[in-house]
Amino acid sequence: MSTRTHRTRVLAAAALAAAALTLTACNNGEGVVDEGAPVGSVSTASTTPSSKASGGTSTGAGQTDPAGSTSEGSTGGAAGSSGTTGSSGSTGASGASGSQGSSGSRSSKDSGPTRTPCSTTSTRMTATEVSRPLNHLLLTVTNTGSKSCNLIGYPAVRFGDAQSVPPAFEDSKPQAVVTLAPGESGYASVLLSAADGSGSNGYTAKSLEVFFNEGASAARPALPAKGVYVDDSIGVSYWQSTMADALDR
Repeated sequence: MSTRTHRTRVLAAAALAAAALTLTACNNGEGVVDEGAPVGSVSTASTTPSSKASGGTSTGAGQTDPAGSTSEGSTGGAAGSSGTTGSSGSTGASGASGSQGSSGSRSSKDSGPTRTPCSTTSTRMTATEVSRPLNHLLLTVTNTGSKSCNLIGYPAVRFGDAQSVPPAFEDSKPQAVVTLAPGESGYASVLLSAADGSGSNGYTAKSLEVFFNEGASAARPALPAKGVYVDDSIGVSYWQSTMADALDR
């Protein structure tokens, strides 16, 4: 065998070995690499799952960003994060607490003017003998206080040393309690004696006590200097809001 023939065979064997190695490498790589494919096609395929992982809303998915596909995925993610911040709007529900302010309407109830029974501490009383009707005394009570007060029922009067108070004429009872605003006056009349002289046990009284309520202190209006004549016909009217009603007997 010549030297040239031997060299030819060696080169042929080497070529075969190289081809075998190349074929083995391709099988391990699960296919032949297409070197003719454009660069960047692999990165394009990888961007598809990345956009799904961003959690963006539908408004961010599938949109084409003129700046590039990479910024598109980040935009979708931003849209998703802005969607979650929208939940913070629930704090607006705290505004419902403002409705509690309407309960303040319960602290705005109008209690109205304060009305308490009239007493000697906030009133002034006078006793006047009138010509008509005959044998009558007019009691006038004026509210000198700063709050309204009520004249309840009828006055309990006691002349001189009398041990009892006269009864009230029931037909004089008003339909409502008489209320005196500051400065206003109320009235009651006292029948001192029978006009026809039919009364008995008469006497002349020179002092008078008037009680607004049982247990309360008494007012002591002055009587005429000569006094007043009283017999067992004595009686009083209920408190009235006008002088005419008090003397209507």
